[in-house]
Amino acid sequence: MERVVEKANVDRMYDELSSKLKNIVPEVELKYKAELACQINTLKEERNAVILGHNYMEPALYHSITDIRGDSLELSRAVSGVSKDIIVFCGVRFMAETAKILNPSKMVLFPGKRGGCSLADGITAEDVRKLKQMFPGVPVVAYVNTRADVKAESDICCTSGNASRIVESLKSETVIFVPDEYLAQNVARETGKHVIFPALGAGPKKDTLVDYQMVGWRARCEVHDKFTVEDVQAVRKQFPDVVILAHPECRPEVIDSVDFCGSTAAMIHFVETTKAPHYLLLTECSMGDNVAAANPQKEMLRLCSVRCPHMNEITLEDTLHSLEHLQQVIEIPEPIRKKAFDSVERMLQLS
Repeated sequence: MERVVEKANVDRMYDELSSKLKNIVPEVELKYKAELACQINTLKEERNAVILGHNYMEPALYHSITDIRGDSLELSRAVSGVSKDIIVFCGVRFMAETAKILNPSKMVLFPGKRGGCSLADGITAEDVRKLKQMFPGVPVVAYVNTRADVKAESDICCTSGNASRIVESLKSETVIFVPDEYLAQNVARETGKHVIFPALGAGPKKDTLVDYQMVGWRARCEVHDKFTVEDVQAVRKQFPDVVILAHPECRPEVIDSVDFCGSTAAMIHFVETTKAPHYLLLTECSMGDNVAAANPQKEMLRLCSVRCPHMNEITLEDTLHSLEHLQQVIEIPEPIRKKAFDSVERMLQLS
């Protein structure tokens, strides 16, 4: 059912969005989305709901209906203190699951139809159990980009921003780190560890005396995997004074070729607090648009051929439908939720 909203409210919303996004989103699209946003914000108040938005959300949604914005760590922290009855999570499904893990008494809605992730879909709880059998007694660090049952099989979670600190906090000679292949390699370099990627059932090659301190897993972010050293070189050739930032889910050789590597929050902070003739972010392109909109005084270049297809599922239309009909409710079996809660809570305590 279409909700009636006051024209004055729609006009105000349009003016707000236009002031931030006029060089990013076409005017005709902003007018249409301003009305949708006003309908959602009205219903949000009626439902006593809060809307969380990841930095990868499309700009019109991100800047209109979200009450709390950030990366995985920021949103995990923020959701712990939510007092509203309903949590609507505009991100991907594993993020909504994390919200439910931390808020079992709240209704958590996920507006997407599937909300997959190449990392979360790249490893199962059974895979983690097999790794633990192969490497008994070795602590497991699970990247937050995993499903609830994988978190439940792990000792502690991490984000891209605190991964090295979490690994070092364990004070263990060997660590299992799943599932991001490139993040594992980048963390291994930061912490001085040698990482191996064993086939399930194979175990370490004792006969060849392979030295290892980290056990990784072969899964990649399908977005960050697309950025290459050639991309960096081509941009530097055209803009020699550019400062290039990359997410640690990028390939190690790409990380070596850029000026700064950091989490989503760290990249935003870097842009906000430094001065450079040009900036380029090697990450999901809606995030680049959102950073550009928030920093109009900064000269942001765009290498934007990559949108996360899963983040791109979340639309204003589907968010309205989910909140209106209370659909796509996240449920997690309590035994799994409790174990996953311990892993997430340990991360938050160390963060």
